[in-house]
Amino acid sequence: MKFFVDTAEVKEIEELAAIGLLDGVTTNPSLILKSGRDFKEVVKEICALLPGKPVSAEVTAMDCPTILQQAAKLSKIADNVVIKLPLTMEGLKACKKLTGDGIKTNVTLCFSVSQALLAAKAGATYISPFVGRHDDVSQDGMALIEDIVQMYGNYPDLHTQVLVASVRHPIHVVQAALIGANVCTIPPKIIHQLVKNPLTDLGLEAFTKDWAKTGQVI
Repeated sequence: MKFFVDTAEVKEIEELAAIGLLDGVTTNPSLILKSGRDFKEVVKEICALLPGKPVSAEVTAMDCPTILQQAAKLSKIADNVVIKLPLTMEGLKACKKLTGDGIKTNVTLCFSVSQALLAAKAGATYISPFVGRHDDVSQDGMALIEDIVQMYGNYPDLHTQVLVASVRHPIHVVQAALIGANVCTIPPKIIHQLVKNPLTDLGLEAFTKDWAKTGQVI
């Protein structure tokens, strides 16, 4: 499973990229607001940090003509920009046009299998089901991922990748991997949590104490 990081903080992306953990980045208007920086400038910096790897930049328009205008501007920032689109009829129209022009797309805010099917038929590169927000309203977000993965698997001519979004904790990541999702976009904090295990810490502590007792150095 590919790891995307869900942030607009360039420093966090740089640190994770240096470890070799990142296959891409997703951003959205809320993350840009949190960063407090210019949208296009941030996207340009992120794309330069991860050359050749997908960086999702989201349009803000709701109608197809304006979506396409914004997409044209964002696509000029770098070759690895992926246009993030709303899962609406206007968004799907734009998705079809952009895909036909060879531009990669990420259709976002998916909350049903039927929506995921429509996005795939429109040629979306990625579909972003939001598991955490699904859980927030007492629905099973990971069940949605499982259903979409199964549905896409029924039709080999559908090439849309399942990008698990709105990840709230490490269990979401593990479950997504077990289900067979293509991508998981993860906040930096949760990527760091994935490496943590108390048994690892206890083991290292014991080994360090025993090594000190040997009186040796390497």
